[in-house]
Amino acid sequence: MKKHAEYLVVGSGAGGATIARELSMAGKDVLIVEAGKYEEHVGTFRDSLRYFETTGYKTPRTSREGVILWRAIMAGGSTVVSCANGTRCLQEEFKDLGINLESEFREAEGEMKIAPTPKSLLSEASLSMLEVSADLGYKMEPMPKFLDFSKCVRCGCCTFGCLQEAKWTALDYLNDALARGADVLYETRAHEMVVEDGKAIGIRGSGKGGYTEITADNVILAAGALSTPVILQNSGVKNAGGSLFIDILVNVYGRAEGLHQAREPSMALVDHEFHDERGFILSPYININRTVRFMEAGRKGFMMPTDKLVGIMVKTADDPTGRVYPDGSVSKGVTRDDQKRLDEGAAIAKEILEGIGADPGSFVVSKPEGAHFGGTAAIGAVVDEHLETEIRNLYVCDASVLPKAPGMPPILTIVALAKWLGKALAH
Repeated sequence: MKKHAEYLVVGSGAGGATIARELSMAGKDVLIVEAGKYEEHVGTFRDSLRYFETTGYKTPRTSREGVILWRAIMAGGSTVVSCANGTRCLQEEFKDLGINLESEFREAEGEMKIAPTPKSLLSEASLSMLEVSADLGYKMEPMPKFLDFSKCVRCGCCTFGCLQEAKWTALDYLNDALARGADVLYETRAHEMVVEDGKAIGIRGSGKGGYTEITADNVILAAGALSTPVILQNSGVKNAGGSLFIDILVNVYGRAEGLHQAREPSMALVDHEFHDERGFILSPYININRTVRFMEAGRKGFMMPTDKLVGIMVKTADDPTGRVYPDGSVSKGVTRDDQKRLDEGAAIAKEILEGIGADPGSFVVSKPEGAHFGGTAAIGAVVDEHLETEIRNLYVCDASVLPKAPGMPPILTIVALAKWLGKALAH
């Protein structure tokens, strides 16, 4: 395997795979390094233990303050375990920064085949939520998804990976890049940049054979907003790592006789109406695995019968008060304003759940958790309007550069941004 490339891409998730594909399509020499493996089998809880980041006790990673941090380390990154939600976010904020993503959004939406979730895939519980929400004056509607609805078997296992390969993932772009001549090194972690005269000339890291050093003319960090800032800080970019947001969420669960949400795509509906003014969205959601429910909601969550379980996720655009430290540890708590938004959303969620027949005495609210990490190398703070750092020829293209918490699924936006940067670098 070569150890030099014209373009070295660190990470193969939404940002890394997309930019690798754009560059390889333009005939560039591309090498990708990926910390995880190319997982041959996904889709079950047991599978997920291999690629979700956990402690030594197989419990989910948390911040120092105890907030659960859901992250997958694998080829394709967290796109493989996403709920396939394809919503635009932060488009105006990027436009204000001089980055117009309209054509990239349209291109990505076409390639990813994003379309609203059909009602035929909804559980009776979610169909009831549509009616009850409308009666209460709320605006629940089908979630746009990058999902081949004809392949979906409504198993409810989206967050473990899709056994049916119904979901678009960054692996689609990664495999396309490889078919066009790109190379990839799996199980290879970048630790720091090799810098000469203020310019990035490669990375130092570790692979299956131990220490590795790879040289490159240009480096694009797309390792994710918990890993990219560690690499940057270890490389002397001192202002990386701050302003972390994670789109904090809680799941509100209830017990309903004769209803459950175990047989539908995760987050099949969404209510965006509170996003701009009150800072949260609502989406029908349950974790179908009891062990996961125990992790997030304790004994009460574990004891709830899955065949009578209904739930709504409340996701908030949280305050960017977190930090990722050079050793990789994370500080992220729930601020008073975060909690206020979560409480407001949970109250509406309970109103809707009670409306479809859930027992109000059964309601359980999960611990705060998050999976949309970002802001740790924000544009205007750590990277410039070209996504370049203070180290020349070192770029960042993942959720680290997002200027604020979206409070919405960010994958489509990251793909659009990576398309934009890839086209810019290729020319």
